[in-house]
Amino acid sequence: MADGMSSFWGPVTSTIECCEKNYAYSSYIAEFYNTISGLPGILLALIGLVNAIRQRFEKRFSILHISNMILAIGSMLYHATLQHVQQQSDETPMVWEILLYMYILYSPDWHYRSTMPTFLFLYGAAFAAVHAYLRFGIGFKVHYVILCLLCIPRMYKYYIHTEDTAAKRIAKWYVATILVGSVCWFCDRVFCKTISQWPVNPQGHALWHVFMSFNSYCANTFLMFCRAQQRGWNPKVKYFLGVLPYVKIEKPKEQ
Repeated sequence: MADGMSSFWGPVTSTIECCEKNYAYSSYIAEFYNTISGLPGILLALIGLVNAIRQRFEKRFSILHISNMILAIGSMLYHATLQHVQQQSDETPMVWEILLYMYILYSPDWHYRSTMPTFLFLYGAAFAAVHAYLRFGIGFKVHYVILCLLCIPRMYKYYIHTEDTAAKRIAKWYVATILVGSVCWFCDRVFCKTISQWPVNPQGHALWHVFMSFNSYCANTFLMFCRAQQRGWNPKVKYFLGVLPYVKIEKPKEQ
C-alpha cells in the first residue's frame, strides 16, 4: 500500500505489496510488521540447525535449516525495501527450498544418486535466471504451488508409515500451520480494502510469516524423524523447554 511518502529506499519497484501502510514507523522499513515477522523463522531454523549438527544428522538437513534462514532473511529484506531485487531474494529461495525438500523426500528411493541432485540444481539455477529476467507474477505462484503439490504424496506416505504418536502429531501441526497461515495470507490479499478500514489491521501477511516459520520447523523435524527411522537411529521426539519438539537419536556405535 504505497502512500507516496519519501523513504530511504526510493520508489517501490516490487511487483507485490501487502496490506500494510508503508513506512509507518521508520523511513528505513517499508512494511514494519511484515519485516519483523521473519525473525521467528530465523530463530527456529537456528534451533533446528544446532540440533542437526549436534547429533550429526546428514548434511542435507543442515543445508535445509540454513535455507530456511536464508529465505527468512530474504523475506525481511524484501518487505523492508519493497525493491524488485530484494523481491528476488525472497521468491527465488522459496523455489530452491522446495527443490531441496523434494530431494530429501524422494532421494531414499532414487536408484541413480547423482541424477536427482544434478537435475534439481540445474533446474533451480535456470529458474533463478529466468525469473530475474521475466519477473513472473501469477506464474511464479502457480509454479510454486505445483512444486509443493509434488511433495504431498511423499509426505503422506511418510505419515502413514510412521507409527510414533508424537511424530504424527508434528505432521498434524505441519498441516494445521499451513492451513491457518494460508487463510491469513488469503484474507490479507483479497480483503485488503475492507481490512484497511478497521481500527486495527490484523497484519495477515505477518501472521502468514509466523505460521510458516513453525510450518517449516515442523516439516524439517518430521523429516528428520523419518530419515532417522530409515537409518535405524532409534529416533524419539523430545521437547525443548517442554514446548518445541525436536528429534533425539541413538546411532549404532559403528556409525
